[in-house]
Amino acid sequence: MTTGEPIDHPAIRIVIAEDQALVRRGAAILLSMEPDMEVVGQARNGVEAVELAQLLHPDVILMDLHMPLKGGVAATREITRDLPNTQILVLTTLNDDETVFEAVRAGAQAYLLKDADEDELLETIRALRRGESRLTPQIARKVMDQFRRLAANPKVDPIRERPASEDSNAAQKSAFGTESLNDKEEKILQLISESMTNRQIANTLFLAEGTVKNYVSRIMEKLHANTRTELALLSVRQPKSD
Repeated sequence: MTTGEPIDHPAIRIVIAEDQALVRRGAAILLSMEPDMEVVGQARNGVEAVELAQLLHPDVILMDLHMPLKGGVAATREITRDLPNTQILVLTTLNDDETVFEAVRAGAQAYLLKDADEDELLETIRALRRGESRLTPQIARKVMDQFRRLAANPKVDPIRERPASEDSNAAQKSAFGTESLNDKEEKILQLISESMTNRQIANTLFLAEGTVKNYVSRIMEKLHANTRTELALLSVRQPKSD
């Protein structure tokens, strides 16, 4: 058991969504040993994951992607749409480009493979509580490869590698952002890419935290990003203003 963080706030409430009972129970035992974590529910499939999320409003959901009845990507999309304060940590054996990209686009804030060590899992959960996003370098490279492919050939659907319709092309172009940012927005986007929270950004730029929140919302609107994870990834290829 790790020492974790000082217990000066409520425990992180966690739901585990995993169809393999042995893996699910093992994760529950591991997390329950941490003084700052509480496993409040376990789901055997994506349908149960959505139901438990809506019932319990957990802080974090450990989400497997390959589950019966409803896959992890679809469950993630539904949960992040309805419960923006619930963070999704994808924990899976799947690391193909398409799956990774779909999970991030669905709203996952973190993505770990099941061979990650215990300390990495625990630290990632705590990072989500702090408002950070976490992708391993291997996973981040895969998502960035998809963004670069789209930038090089915007007429190709990056998920299915096929020509898109005219309407779909417009949506794809919009979804990855073409509206330029002003200097302040570019600076804030850069700090987001460094995993800073709104409070940290406010302290760095001598702004009110509410002002930073408004800036972040506007940046997400301009770039048509769903999560801060997407913003951090998009910052790599966002063109800078003159």
